[in-house]
Amino acid sequence: MAPRQPRGEETVERLLTAALDVFASRGTGGFTVTAVTAASGVSLGSLYHHFGTFDGLAAVLYERCLMRLLDRLVPAVEQADGAAAGIRAAVVGYLGFVRDEPAAARVIHLSGFAPRTPEQAAALARAKAVRLDRLMAWLGPHTSAGRIVDLPAPLVEMLLIGPPAELARRWLAAGAQTGADPGGDLAAAIELLPERVWQSLRGPQG
Repeated sequence: MAPRQPRGEETVERLLTAALDVFASRGTGGFTVTAVTAASGVSLGSLYHHFGTFDGLAAVLYERCLMRLLDRLVPAVEQADGAAAGIRAAVVGYLGFVRDEPAAARVIHLSGFAPRTPEQAAALARAKAVRLDRLMAWLGPHTSAGRIVDLPAPLVEMLLIGPPAELARRWLAAGAQTGADPGGDLAAAIELLPERVWQSLRGPQG
């Protein structure tokens, strides 16, 4: 017979799934502990047991959504054939994620759920490092060969991630404010922006 209480992993999954659904349907204003516990069927005590606080749940949800984005972007870059294709793939992967998973993208760009404590920030940094180290490992040989411009890593990240991230934020905010789906603008960006980002990172041998 199955246990009457879900195991810890199942409870965490139910809470995070419910949290994303609540945020997607009700926005930041409707994202409350009462709404999440009601949608998940998990008690308040269990939520606090697994996440410490409601802000802790929100921070883990933010981390999960960001890792889903990076887990789409980084393999696309690694599998690309050459420097130009890899940079373009990063932008297409980013914007494709926004198009395909708008609820998770809103958590990343519009929710304000980013970590608020040093412990939460450290956990997010560790999770990001695993993915970003792979991206830097891919960039290294192309930078050494002059195919990608030789700049400090934070500037490379800004040129690579900054444009699709800001475009995504504006696109998502426009939809949230009007209730409309401005999908055509994103489709055009997926066509046009990758080449412009590549040109900003193209090295002398690119």
